[in-house]
Formats: sequence, structure tokens, C-alpha cells
Amino acid sequence: MSEDQISLFDFGAAAEPVADAPATVDRAAIPTSASIPIPAGTFSTVEELLEPCNACQRCGLGQTRTHAVVGRGNPQAKLMVIGEGPGENEDLQGLPFVGKAGQLLDRILAAVSLDSNRDVYIANIVKCRPPGNRKPTPEEMAACVPYLQEQVRLVQPKIILLAGATAVQGLLGDKRGITKIRGLWMEWQGIACMPVFHPAYLLRNPSKEQGSPKWLMWQDIQEVKRRLDELSATP
Repeated sequence: MSEDQISLFDFGAAAEPVADAPATVDRAAIPTSASIPIPAGTFSTVEELLEPCNACQRCGLGQTRTHAVVGRGNPQAKLMVIGEGPGENEDLQGLPFVGKAGQLLDRILAAVSLDSNRDVYIANIVKCRPPGNRKPTPEEMAACVPYLQEQVRLVQPKIILLAGATAVQGLLGDKRGITKIRGLWMEWQGIACMPVFHPAYLLRNPSKEQGSPKWLMWQDIQEVKRRLDELSATP
């Protein structure tokens, strides 16, 4: 095992161009009900999602949140990371992946020379914290994923890193366990997607031995960086 890997875990086809919002969409009504669709082109920048997400009542999570957690990083990044949902720290700060799992994610990215502020845009399947950090329900994911789809369309990443099974299920609809599909290239609307273990899972599994979750994550993130460099070099 390399020193890079050891130090890494020392821790307790493109989307469509941005379009004008369809004339039939009432943006003011979007946060009020999950029955109101969010068509592609509703928003012209990722910043425009902040207000509706913080006012959103499309599911019950809006009643218990402190802040909606929309995204962080570079909205022009070639790599997008999608997790499950906010935890306590994220709910308080209004930013995704800022607790211990987020700090580990930053270290994982840095190990392959990716800066989480410059080279990556980070978001979640749901924008509001599920009580007790439970897994979001299918109804909650269905209500919130249209916001995420707009984020993907606006960022236009070359690769999406799906952190955990919930991220895979929420975006791709694939319900298989993460141990069966991590490291496998998939696709969503022409964009290459790689399922990987969620950093929180890695924190619960401290072994760095060959074949362990952390060892596998190291292989996966190196493959993602290789593919990202390859795609970025293609005109």
C-alpha cells in the first residue's frame, strides 16, 4: 500500500446547454408542491436554486430543516460529487459535506490533486436533513431530485461521482447495494458516473488492508482521475 493511500485515510456525453426557462413554469409555485414539475431550463444558474430550496415544502423535510443545503464548489467543474443528504453540520451551515465525512472527502480528492473548491461541485440527492440522519424516503427523493437534475444540467460535468447507494438510487434508479456496483462505470444522460463508497462508510471501516473499503476507494478515485484527465484532454 502506498504512502499516499495510508496518509489519505489517517482520519479518526455532456448535459444540454443552459436554456431559458419555459414560459409555462411558475417559479414561485415550484417550492410549494411535489406535483409541480421542474422542467429543464427552469433555472439559468445554480445560485438561482438557493431561494426556492430554502422556501421549499415539496416534502416533509422542509418542516424540520435549519437550512437547505444546495451545493458547494465550482459550478463550472468537470467533476460533480453527489451524496445522500445533509447531516447535522451541513444543516447548520447550509453547505454539503462539511462534517467529518466531508473532510475525508476533501482529503480523498486532494490525494489525486483535485481541490474541492476549484475542481469539484458537490451536492446531494435531497437538500434538507432527514431527521436523525435517516435515509431519505423514495417520496422525499422524488420531490427533490428535479432540483439536482437542474444542477447537473447547469454544471455540465464530465463525470459524476455517486457517493453511496442512495445517490445511485436517487439519480440512476439502481437499487443494488453499493458493494456490488462500486467502481463500475455507469451513465446518466450521456455523463459518465462512478458509484463509490460514501465517506461516512469509510469512517466506520478503519482498515486500510487490501480489499477493504478504504483500499477499494483508493482504486476507484484513481480511476476517476484517470478518466477525468482523459475526457478533459478530448476536444
